[in-house]
Amino acid sequence: MKNWSWLIPVFLLVPPLTSCCPSGCRCGSGIVDCTNLDLSSKSLPSSFQPSTRKILLNNNKLENIPNGLFDRLPELREVHLQQNPWQCDCNILYLRSWLQAQQKRELYRDVTCFTPEQFKSRVIMYLTEDELMTTCQYWYCNLAMVSQLCLFIFIAVQGILLIFVILSLRRFQRIAREARRTAKELQQNSESYAYDNIPLYNYDRTT
Repeated sequence: MKNWSWLIPVFLLVPPLTSCCPSGCRCGSGIVDCTNLDLSSKSLPSSFQPSTRKILLNNNKLENIPNGLFDRLPELREVHLQQNPWQCDCNILYLRSWLQAQQKRELYRDVTCFTPEQFKSRVIMYLTEDELMTTCQYWYCNLAMVSQLCLFIFIAVQGILLIFVILSLRRFQRIAREARRTAKELQQNSESYAYDNIPLYNYDRTT
């Protein structure tokens, strides 16, 4: 019988067959290269290996970075974000905060806004929170308007239902009163008819 115990150290040296590299990206030595993949903010990988040290995301179609994407990578030291159509609105706040927390800020001075027009070519990490919040006002106003409209429709529907219930109750009460009155009249007529048909007898009390 052959002894296969010598294969155990070999298996330990072979890397697992399953790859944790995001689809379409190239990975190796803690580097994840996802350049030139036409990635959007929705198609961006939702997670990376915790051991990732460097991510290349340049030359894609990214408008923002999902909140917390880089926070779960303790070994991350560098992210290439150039040449993406960054949309500097409320959704860029996370990326701005992450950029401001980096030690090597010189790597991100060419990460600039593409839209809206008032921020075009502005360096994202130098934008103030107040500036970005001004782009959210229209969105908040629209949301508030929609909420008020929905509330108005809800109240109107409730009012219509309440009126319908009140009218139905009044109609039911009217029908009930008419039914009682009709029943009373029928009872009175029946008693009157019975009284009129009682035979009268003459009693001779003389003995």
